[in-house]
Amino acid sequence: MSFLRVDTMQPTFLRDKVLAVTVFCERELILQGALLGGEYFYQSLPLCVIDAVYSIGVKYKGVQNVARRYCEYFGLEEFRETRDQVPPTAEQQPLSALLEKMRALGIEKFTREIFNNKQRTSPRGGILKSDAIFRFASVLRDNGINFLQHVPRRLLDSDLEAELRQIPGQTSGISIRYFFMLAGEENLIKPDRWIGRFLKRCLNAEPTAAESQLLISMACERLRTTCPELTPRLLDNVIWKYERARE
Repeated sequence: MSFLRVDTMQPTFLRDKVLAVTVFCERELILQGALLGGEYFYQSLPLCVIDAVYSIGVKYKGVQNVARRYCEYFGLEEFRETRDQVPPTAEQQPLSALLEKMRALGIEKFTREIFNNKQRTSPRGGILKSDAIFRFASVLRDNGINFLQHVPRRLLDSDLEAELRQIPGQTSGISIRYFFMLAGEENLIKPDRWIGRFLKRCLNAEPTAAESQLLISMACERLRTTCPELTPRLLDNVIWKYERARE
């Protein structure tokens, strides 16, 4: 995938920006003892898809409600018991089960009675997010991804990324990045408005998504000298919590 391949800035210019982001993080954020939210430890892959698709452009409480309703309706565990290991496949719901249920009950019923959320991928011409979830899960399943254990080997698959970006509302790739983060990838960030706002205050200009990935990743390397457990995913989450608290 192209998410981790960025070389858009000159070395000296880049070094100055990375230093600025590092200093800003040290000054503004509480990094010692930082922990990821529970959403990064879902029990099963369908919840990662649901969260990734519904999370764009909305308040996260609504996304949490959708994931919870899905689990309650089908009697599923929402979060894994331990954070340090992925549950055995026998204890997960496969993506194929989500697709079978959506086919059997229909998109409209899922939207109305299970997700209880009629949001669309965009205000004009967007499809229901529930429909986008079905398409997203279908692409993953058709590419051999059914359980959490199947995700890591497809992270750098540009063909998979291209297929997912063809789904209405997924062109930017933000939901795709976030899906891989929810499924366990530590080196990606979600370059949404929260990250953009944070970096804009630091740099007086909002970088592109690709530049944001590079800046956060390289700042994370510097910050690990005092916070050895820090990863780009965790730093992204700390920034997200910080920016939400400022609203």
